[in-house]
Amino acid sequence: MSELSPTLELAKQLIARPSVTPDDCDCQNIMIERLSAIGFEVERLRFGEVDNFWARRGNQGPVLALAGHTDVVPTGPVENWDHHPFEPVIENGMLCGRGAADMKGSLAAMVTACERFVAKHPDHKGSIAFLITSDEEGPSINGTVKVVEHLEARNEKMDWCIVGEPSSSEKVGDVVKNGRRGSLGAKLNIKGIQGHVAYPHLARNPIHQVAPALNTLATAHWDNGNEFFPPTSFQISNINGGTGATNVIPGHVDVVFNFRFSTENTADSLKEKTHKILDDHGLEYDIEWTLFGMPFITGHGDLVQAVISAIRTEANVEPELSTSGGTSDGRFIAPTGTQVIELGPCNATIHKLNERIKADDLDILTGVYEQIMVNLLASDL
Repeated sequence: MSELSPTLELAKQLIARPSVTPDDCDCQNIMIERLSAIGFEVERLRFGEVDNFWARRGNQGPVLALAGHTDVVPTGPVENWDHHPFEPVIENGMLCGRGAADMKGSLAAMVTACERFVAKHPDHKGSIAFLITSDEEGPSINGTVKVVEHLEARNEKMDWCIVGEPSSSEKVGDVVKNGRRGSLGAKLNIKGIQGHVAYPHLARNPIHQVAPALNTLATAHWDNGNEFFPPTSFQISNINGGTGATNVIPGHVDVVFNFRFSTENTADSLKEKTHKILDDHGLEYDIEWTLFGMPFITGHGDLVQAVISAIRTEANVEPELSTSGGTSDGRFIAPTGTQVIELGPCNATIHKLNERIKADDLDILTGVYEQIMVNLLASDL
């Protein structure tokens, strides 16, 4: 068997660590050792039970940050995997193991790209930084958001940030996320009056009452979207009501729903319109709102230009800019004024059994990351 590239060797090292949220399982120590060896100053930042670190090479601007997470989602039944999820193998050209795509492969590519770039450009412009957490797949309370708050408190800024989330679809670099929709969730409790189904005049059925309101919400026009975002969407994920008995009208019903919204709306505007619809239907209700993230966009600027150029050069594909998908830790970084994009390997198997990516894709991704650094920070450009 031919010798593995430095990126694949490092990826296998990281995948072999069972770092299920929020346990980092020494993945960060492996990265820190490599980064320290090439001149990074490392600041370990532990909040609650979460390990994070901020590493920086250079003390001048502009700052290019590489961000990601060492934690992975649970494996599910190990016996259902073709190979043990934390015993990485390369089989038929595929790197297999939990975290291969999301996102230990990206972390390995970032580190080795940095090693290559620093070896060729030891006196590069500005600074390179790493913002790494072990709390992305979990509640995301003591991870990136806390590191960003820590940096903001001392007015330390990032100009550009590449988040290594698996953004690609068919080939590395074919999709680049240059923004994300906002996510606003709600738990709605509709109050009725419990009673016997044979005597509906003595009860008030909250399921019957809420159904027309839910139809109005589901068919409402929230906005048209814009150049970067599709129209805002409303989706119901759970409805729970009833006692389990077939002859009892329930006293309440619970509905869980979510908005994925564009920059054409705000959380407040969505709440206001929702309350008006519920009130117009004469409902008695309580509602609990949770804002998971605001929408953000990095338009056509120097980071997007550098990324597109690097992908064309190293991956030989024409990237599509997209804001699709769920939330990411980019939502904590973008509000500081940082230009943020997400770029990583193909996402077809993330969070699934038998997570895997093409092994060669990680070497291509390494080249793309290195070329982005060249485009933005090479001292001879």
